[in-house]
Amino acid sequence: MRYQVKPGQVSYGEAIGILLLENYVPYIPGDVANATSYSYPVRFQRVPGFSVARIMKHDMTVVEDLVRAAKSLEAEGVRAITGDCGFMALYQDRVAREVEVPVFLSSLLQIPFIRLTQPSGSKIGVVTANSRSLTEELLRTAGVPDPGELVIEGLEDTSHFARAVFEEKGGLDPELVEAEVLGAVEKIQKRDPAVRSLLLECSLLPPYGTAVREATGLPVFDYLSMIDYVYSAVVKRKYEGFM
Repeated sequence: MRYQVKPGQVSYGEAIGILLLENYVPYIPGDVANATSYSYPVRFQRVPGFSVARIMKHDMTVVEDLVRAAKSLEAEGVRAITGDCGFMALYQDRVAREVEVPVFLSSLLQIPFIRLTQPSGSKIGVVTANSRSLTEELLRTAGVPDPGELVIEGLEDTSHFARAVFEEKGGLDPELVEAEVLGAVEKIQKRDPAVRSLLLECSLLPPYGTAVREATGLPVFDYLSMIDYVYSAVVKRKYEGFM
């Protein structure tokens, strides 16, 4: 096999590009922004000035910065582009129109798929970083026309997660966050027993998916389940074995 250089590209083999908020939190293994969360190489691209406060306020002035960052990732050879905040659904359509590779910025994009895996009348529980910012308009941009099919619980009023993520206090205790996530899930299940699946919206929450699954027995979707799925579509596996 003979390989050919790609103009302007100085590294290779990173199929997934990830647009990052400028949020100073310890990103532990299992977090979208931790490279050891993946069994394959990824490429990160920080968007300067794109803070948590701006995205929670649905600031659309950042979209041009996102587009530039996405084009930079595309130029470096990634095959698909994602993000690290479910609220990036706000920018999904615009960014997808500006690049040639697949774009899947928000974990919320999984909701239409999850809905089709469940019987009619059942619900999807969503644990989100901020329930007050998860508006009907934002959900519609993620392909969710009926918010009534969701049972949403936010972490914005928790003592530890909120301090670590929104106030950027510099530290994060996974055991405390896990307890807060499980508390949110318990509220969801008490509020509506029709919940048949759970989605952890925030990119910091995949490390707690196992605990949620063990506590509930329900399917648990998160950012990494989406990223792994798309990776399997843009980098196909060759099968070997026997019969």
